[in-house]
Amino acid sequence: MQLSIVIVSYNVRYFLEQCLLSVERATAGMETETWVVDNHSADGSVEMVRRRFPWARVIANDRNPGFSVANNQALRQARGKYHLLLNPDTLVEEDTFRRCYAFAEAHPDLGGLGVRMIDGSGRFLPESKRGLPTPWVAFTKAFGLARLFPRSLRFNRYHLGYLAEDETHEIEVLAGAFMWMRAAALEKVGLLDEAFFMYGEDIDLSYRLTQGGYRNYYYPGTSIIHYKGESTKRGSLNYVRVFYQAMVIFARKHFVGPGAWWLVLMMRLAIYLRALLTVVANAWQRLRYPLLDAAGMYLGLRLLKQLWAAYHFGDPKYFPEYIDYLHLPAYTVLWTGSIFLGGGYDRPHDYGRLLSSLGIGTLLLLSIYGLLPEDLRPSRALLVLGAGWAIGWTLLLRGAARLLNPGAAGPAADRRLLIVGWAAEAQRTLSLLQRAGATAHYIGRVSPGTRAPRPSDGEDGETIGRTDHLATLCRLYRVEEIIFCSADLDIADIQGWMRELGPRIQYRILPEASRSIIGSHRPDQRGTLYTIDVNLRIDDPVQRRGKWLLDRTLALLLLLTLPLNIWLVERKGGYLGNLWKVLIAQLSWVGYHPGDPERTLLPALRPGVLHPGLGSEVCAAESLHHLNLLYARDYGLRDDLRLIGQHFRALGRRPNAAG
Repeated sequence: MQLSIVIVSYNVRYFLEQCLLSVERATAGMETETWVVDNHSADGSVEMVRRRFPWARVIANDRNPGFSVANNQALRQARGKYHLLLNPDTLVEEDTFRRCYAFAEAHPDLGGLGVRMIDGSGRFLPESKRGLPTPWVAFTKAFGLARLFPRSLRFNRYHLGYLAEDETHEIEVLAGAFMWMRAAALEKVGLLDEAFFMYGEDIDLSYRLTQGGYRNYYYPGTSIIHYKGESTKRGSLNYVRVFYQAMVIFARKHFVGPGAWWLVLMMRLAIYLRALLTVVANAWQRLRYPLLDAAGMYLGLRLLKQLWAAYHFGDPKYFPEYIDYLHLPAYTVLWTGSIFLGGGYDRPHDYGRLLSSLGIGTLLLLSIYGLLPEDLRPSRALLVLGAGWAIGWTLLLRGAARLLNPGAAGPAADRRLLIVGWAAEAQRTLSLLQRAGATAHYIGRVSPGTRAPRPSDGEDGETIGRTDHLATLCRLYRVEEIIFCSADLDIADIQGWMRELGPRIQYRILPEASRSIIGSHRPDQRGTLYTIDVNLRIDDPVQRRGKWLLDRTLALLLLLTLPLNIWLVERKGGYLGNLWKVLIAQLSWVGYHPGDPERTLLPALRPGVLHPGLGSEVCAAESLHHLNLLYARDYGLRDDLRLIGQHFRALGRRPNAAG
């Protein structure tokens, strides 16, 4: 057997599906075996693989033992002359395996092989080729010198930035996303070190291959897409801790003497430094719009107060000073709060949400203003002018952000979309987008120029051009997003277009016979999906926030009116307990039906006192899952209110009871 492919998967069902489709193409005509080791995923990955890819050999773990352990489970049973460790969030070209096999056969000293990798926006990934993290190399990586001097021989030996990305090189460290290794070499130096849970195991094994007398190569003769960040959030504190702790394990294992001590100390310092920077960066990422909105609104209100006082009253100091510390901050908080509750910070470039939120906030402010005593109502005109300023400032701020960062993702409806594929797949793409609720400004379809259409591809009508002129069409129509139909295209061609057009455009791929459209525009964030399985209203931050507020508000209201309502409930002791648990966010008034074994595939909710299907005799698992799916897909606050109203007497029932 020529090749054994090992893929370790953890909650990346849709990316795994696309990866296996590309593997199926790339293994055609070769003697191969493919192992999928699932580390206790909760997204139906195992069932999907067994149903769609019966040729893959599956190991389903009942826990998550880590990346190294899972790979070793398959490697111990692999029979190929070469072993490939492949990430599930990758996409290989049709001839990737044949080219790697030919290169390995031509280099008998080869222990390991890595290939050219690009991310989901077509950018070259520097970790395609890496050097050994000696104390100095680790220092330049940990403290950012490698990023400041990416082409430097002295400062960027971690990513070997001084070596050309389009030339073959002997390297020290392979990337764990694609590790092609000679089976005989693995038998000599040993499998992955299971002391590494995730990260570092690729560095350790690469180093042991070179210590065993073999050579590792970077081979750019083929390329893969690596979406990155699918199994862990790369901007999280946990990622920083796990990554640098792996470096500490490596240093203790392979380095001795003062150099090892300094490296371990430096890694410890790097953990704290990177953790601090991560906290600050994450906080800024989350709070930058609310903070800038609030600062701009408040300063603008102070300026408007003086201008209006000078214009209307002829005295810039007409208004009392306490307005600056009472009214203006209150206006600012209420406007920014209305944007938050309306979802304006979840989708900052959705101007419809922004304006509607500010409108509701202004109406609420005017209502409160009218109820205040006369001496606390300084000027209705100032409030209205302030509302106009709040609208103008927030729109100006977001417009400036889009100009400074053209790649900032706006709402799908704002993006100009092109579909590349034959008519049948293009129509399926549009249908899936519609069902997923991800509408876009559809420009048209571009026909593949690589082959003639088959009868199943549909008529080749209503096309705006062919892929021979894709770059020209993108410029002409100012395209912002492209969806490639991989059933009609070669992965090699898709990668070529991504590299040619560059990261200005967002790219997504519709896998063959799949219900998901996959893409990832930034390597430091998780990928995105358009799929009828995961685009559920209950997963919308606005809906989740509304559900949280409804639970707390209703629980507080029922507690305050307890003497009036407790007589309406059947189980009064359970009712009091449920009121308290909902108030402290341990329970929700409405959750999923607990009898559904697949409810873990849906967005997580707290256990519910009530649930869809309460009082019915439906007991088939499929029916219960369908009830939960409909609840999640079409969720609105009215659904919770309707269930609470219908089953108010049951609010004292035991949570998770199926009846």
